[in-house]
Amino acid sequence: MSFPRIRRSRLAVAALAALLPVAALTSVAAPAATAATVAAVPTPFSSIVPAPASATPASGATYTLASGAVISTDVPGIGDYLAAILRRSTGYALPVHTPGTTSGGISLLLSGAPASVGDQGYQLDVTASGVTVRAGKAAGLFSGVQTLLQLLPAAAQGATVGSGPWTVTGGKIVDYPRYAYRGAMLDVARHFFTVAQVKRYIDQIALYKVNQFHLHLADDQGWRIAINGWDRLTTYGGSTQVGGGSGGYYTQAQYSDLVAYAAQRYITVIPEIDMPGHTNAAEASYPAQLTCDGKAPPLYTGTDVGFSSLCTSKESTYQFLDAVISQLAALTPGPYLHIGGDEAKSTKPADYVAFVNRVQQIVASHGKTSIGWHEVANATLLPSTVPQFWDTTTSNAAVAAAAKNGSKILMSPANLTYLDMKYTSSTKLGQDWAGLTEVKKAYDWNPGAYLSGVGEQSVLGIEAPLWTETITSSADIEYMAFPRLAALAELGWSPQSTHNWTAFGKRLAAQGPLWKVLGIAYYKSPQVSWPSGS
Repeated sequence: MSFPRIRRSRLAVAALAALLPVAALTSVAAPAATAATVAAVPTPFSSIVPAPASATPASGATYTLASGAVISTDVPGIGDYLAAILRRSTGYALPVHTPGTTSGGISLLLSGAPASVGDQGYQLDVTASGVTVRAGKAAGLFSGVQTLLQLLPAAAQGATVGSGPWTVTGGKIVDYPRYAYRGAMLDVARHFFTVAQVKRYIDQIALYKVNQFHLHLADDQGWRIAINGWDRLTTYGGSTQVGGGSGGYYTQAQYSDLVAYAAQRYITVIPEIDMPGHTNAAEASYPAQLTCDGKAPPLYTGTDVGFSSLCTSKESTYQFLDAVISQLAALTPGPYLHIGGDEAKSTKPADYVAFVNRVQQIVASHGKTSIGWHEVANATLLPSTVPQFWDTTTSNAAVAAAAKNGSKILMSPANLTYLDMKYTSSTKLGQDWAGLTEVKKAYDWNPGAYLSGVGEQSVLGIEAPLWTETITSSADIEYMAFPRLAALAELGWSPQSTHNWTAFGKRLAAQGPLWKVLGIAYYKSPQVSWPSGS
């Protein structure tokens, strides 16, 4: 590529506390509004984001959560998650029981769901006597809980006790995702974000049924994960960030904590170590092993790209990568490791192909599947390897060929999904090399018919990357992610048949009161008629 840009840059009390949204435990962003400040009004099915596959309201029927209600569930962790949120806002005891020991209230059951909902879908029934969510798998049950939370008044997710009533619209929803993979990416290499800040974002993406969290852990400006035996990667390579500053990194225990926190929300963490380019921090830390001339480049705090490269001809490079990949694989229960592969402008094409071919094998040898930015399609891909398309074009011969050969493609076109792109020319944060991306633009496209030669059956899913050259706080993350993340999450979950900007704009507007309650510092797009006071 030759874009003239900066970077497309990419459960006991303690156990229960781990299930509480981190926004309630920390103060990394603006304080949330009190529950009493938002009217407790039943939410219609037509306000749910992402749009359900099927939703049939029951005219005149509602359920109101009472002080004596209980939560019955096959999955105690999900019951505890829901109870923790609702106890805080309602003041009710909401004990969590196994099914059949009580009646009424809320039931979360791994039985009775139609086969059509698959592993990630659910059925939700609301009658005057109670709410029942049914699913085949726990992930689907968790998604149903997110829908239930949206159907409650926004104040039900508040940090303080409100007055209610806690009423839910009656009816039936049968829902399941369009794509198995619905992701969000956070770049913690350009600017470092603490464990609490990352947990906050995980809570936010879980609201909209995102199930993959891609962590960009290493780049020219910083290395953010401890690797045993390679201490200088973090003590030296992790000591800075864009514009200078102290940077930071995660210990392996901290990374494992993030992985577990995400898993409690049925989100899979995907770690990325970008290679063979975007590697200045690693090269500066271990020049003898990773550079061809053995000389250490200075630490880098700028934003240019394409100048760095691992020495692809040195065996020590692959010994290093095997150590990194093996430790990340051991720490990461999910199936994927991201190997980067983008913008390797300082690596000769033949060397790049040989490098990617070998690294895929290293990843596979540790029981994981490779994802790489779409340039990896120029190599000989393993059948399981997933190219992630990030370009702004609608055609790419190598990616189309990979799809034809059976590869699944992850869609992240920069001009539509990159959350670091400015909304308008006057947006205070972000970049514009891929264009300006208002919320309607982010919503109004079809991932299954966007890239020539990559049809619906070849698309694994969609991911929204947030690169952080200009992003330094949780408030910055929220401003750039919301409302666009909700739009992109809908593209990943909802049937194409539900796609309609006018209807979505109204549903998106209905999220405003919830975001106010949660203290999410979102961008109030003029394209959306936000409710007064939100």
